[in-house]
Amino acid sequence: MFRTHTCGELRLDNVGEEVILTGWVQRLRDKGGMLWVDLRDRYGITQLTMEEGITPASIMEQARALGREYVVKVIGKVVERYSKNDKIPTGDIEIHVDKIVVLNPSKLPPFLIEDETDGGDDLRMKYRYLDLRRTPVRRNLELRHRMMRATRDYLNGIDFIEVETPYLIKSTPEGARDFVVPSRMNPGEFYALPQSPQTFKQLLMVSGFDKYFQIVKCFRDEDLRADRQPEFTQIDCEMSFVSQEDILNTFEGFIKYMFEKVKGVKIAKLPRMTYADAMKFYGSDKPDIRFDMRFVELNPLVKNKGFKVFDDAELVVGICASGAASYTRKQLDELTDFVKRPQIGATGLVYARVNEDGSVKSSVDKFYAPEDLQTWATAFNAKPGDLILVLAGEQDKTRKALNELRLEMGTRLGLRDKNVFAPLWVVDFPLLEWDEDTKRYHAMHHPFTSPKLEDVELIDDRPGDIRANAYDMVINGVEVGGGSIRIHDRRLQEQMFRLLGFTKAEAEAQFGFLMSAFEYGAPPHGGIAFGFDRLCSLFGGSDSIRDYIAFPKNNSGRDVMIDAPAPIADAQLDELHIYMKPVQNK
Repeated sequence: MFRTHTCGELRLDNVGEEVILTGWVQRLRDKGGMLWVDLRDRYGITQLTMEEGITPASIMEQARALGREYVVKVIGKVVERYSKNDKIPTGDIEIHVDKIVVLNPSKLPPFLIEDETDGGDDLRMKYRYLDLRRTPVRRNLELRHRMMRATRDYLNGIDFIEVETPYLIKSTPEGARDFVVPSRMNPGEFYALPQSPQTFKQLLMVSGFDKYFQIVKCFRDEDLRADRQPEFTQIDCEMSFVSQEDILNTFEGFIKYMFEKVKGVKIAKLPRMTYADAMKFYGSDKPDIRFDMRFVELNPLVKNKGFKVFDDAELVVGICASGAASYTRKQLDELTDFVKRPQIGATGLVYARVNEDGSVKSSVDKFYAPEDLQTWATAFNAKPGDLILVLAGEQDKTRKALNELRLEMGTRLGLRDKNVFAPLWVVDFPLLEWDEDTKRYHAMHHPFTSPKLEDVELIDDRPGDIRANAYDMVINGVEVGGGSIRIHDRRLQEQMFRLLGFTKAEAEAQFGFLMSAFEYGAPPHGGIAFGFDRLCSLFGGSDSIRDYIAFPKNNSGRDVMIDAPAPIADAQLDELHIYMKPVQNK
């Protein structure tokens, strides 16, 4: 046999046993008369020991020729370690080596395969198969495995059926760009890779499956960032004969189960917040509620006092940073520079300190009397030692900028602990959002989202006021899941397509199969999809989902290890009836 034990398995109970281990050489330490080799596999590290006068000279010579990442098999006896290592589980024992077999030598790796490596991101992605040998990376994928297993355990336990849906589907005009796949057997026609299995899971409900789930790959051709990849994984779920309340309760149970099973963390009942309140008090539809610092609107208190910035602003709004009145002028200038960054877009920052004696000192003192500034402190419920930060301008833009400032202050004040988890539901989203460029409405979630039944009468006159029967789960400022009750009536679905600017012919061409299915006894249904990669990074305390994907793409959507995407042969293009226009150099 290749091995009797793994490199993470042996303990004091095994002392005296003859064992066979296999693995990779992590490092070698040669002190002349003594030689130590750390042997590593997926399960851990075991120290091998050789000593002149005890170990045969041929084995000492063979061991000295080993290099990093050599694949070896060793036979030896387990002994108690004289100088124990409490940093590894096998640190009480070592192996006195009787035989070494080199199963495969290795070139010197391009970076250290250690917990702390000297390899940069690009180099490690090029040699990802080596990076995956590192313990932190392996532990990330082990966490992903445990989360996948726990997901199936929970959903299987409440009668969900796992059903696979196609990867080669039809391109649809909503959402992000599709990845398309040419069809050799149908010249000039293309499949699309699914952005989600949305229509298929609805069809499964029409088929009577009642409770469906799938841990599924999805594909979106969009600009990338830390929490976005061109291919990503969803926990996709759908249920029949349910209300919004049924779905929220079911998947609140799911997230509580995941935290307790995987993290050992108990989560209390999830609070609920309307979209309107989330935007008003946090400037975001995914608020981080690990800390307070809610927005306070100041328009009635600050207008018509001669300060033109406030007088001309649509909205004057601020936050109170508890205990931050000691901020220096340099720190306040840094905050001003932060909000003026182009991606945030504020024109400036006004501050007010609440002094220890309760008086308020502001950067706009000359426009406001002391009693005016006291009304600010009262509005924020500010205490001595607190710092008030205020932005002004156009309403939506100012709230967005203040959200970024709030998160920045939360980080600076240590209020965004990655080991603290604060999930919530955000509900009552608008059904539609207006696009100024195209001069038409777009679905805020997707075109199959049901409106609130009490708002259906607004479709003809005030479509922008219709609320969706939709909900998002947010954890620590990250949207981890979203869903809705679906439209299951053909007439209402046709109305929705008209609102979104589809002609009857376009709607029929794109989604006729779904609307036809609604005519054959479609049950009321709804569902949710969780971003599985995002959940993994959140549970693991990382900002990037790439750390939890075995073979991720870089920011340009490239796999630098296999060098993809890549050109294909002219013969393949001819088979597919594709003519390539010359690519202009950028």
